[in-house]
Amino acid sequence: MIELESCLKIAKSAAMLAGNFLKNKQGTNLKILLNQGRDIKLQLDIDTEEIIKEYISTHSPFSILGEETGLSNKLDEFYWVIDPLDGTSNFLREIPISCVSIALMHNTQPVLGVIFDFNHDELYFGHKESKAYVNNIEIAVSSLTLKKDSTLVTGIPAKTDYSDEEFSQMISAFQAWKKIRMIGSAAMAAAYVASGKAETYQENGIFLWDIAAGAAIVEAAGGKISISNLQSDYRVDARFSNKNIES
Repeated sequence: MIELESCLKIAKSAAMLAGNFLKNKQGTNLKILLNQGRDIKLQLDIDTEEIIKEYISTHSPFSILGEETGLSNKLDEFYWVIDPLDGTSNFLREIPISCVSIALMHNTQPVLGVIFDFNHDELYFGHKESKAYVNNIEIAVSSLTLKKDSTLVTGIPAKTDYSDEEFSQMISAFQAWKKIRMIGSAAMAAAYVASGKAETYQENGIFLWDIAAGAAIVEAAGGKISISNLQSDYRVDARFSNKNIES
């Protein structure tokens, strides 16, 4: 097994480098490359990904899968998965729910995750051989067991279209929960589950780079994760929760 603490140091440094770059761009005139349907892409997304890739590639031999630029090389047994700016629309509208997300994968399993919430200077991290932390303070999932007492964080992926029937089924399922939240960042949703602020995050058709880091952190925080139905474009179905909540 690789030295996860060394990899964690690399990921933390890359995430903070990128996050500080993003903070300096807040409130500036941002170039929009794509604004189609529910999807939006900024030049800033690409620029930030290049910063992360350059840092990681000089400190780690593993290939990199990025949201904006795809694969840097053929996927190895271990590889990095990065989302340079999760919550682009929030960032553009100056809603302070966005982050940098960096994960290390072992085949199809996230083994290490770092999420930098640069809006609040909170660095979430954890891996297979550690606990989970935010700014070096240990965090853990909540202990609630019943949906009627609990919060579900979810979303509708930008490239997903629901039929009326599917949408009705989703709304019907919401009624079992005390609270439902859609916050526009899958990575931050996972961070909230890991830190006990919500009980479950669930979303189908979400991209791997949106949830990989969060999955590793939730697991390190004592939660359970499910990543299934991996597609050729890296979309997955994801569900992260504490270990006690009813399914």
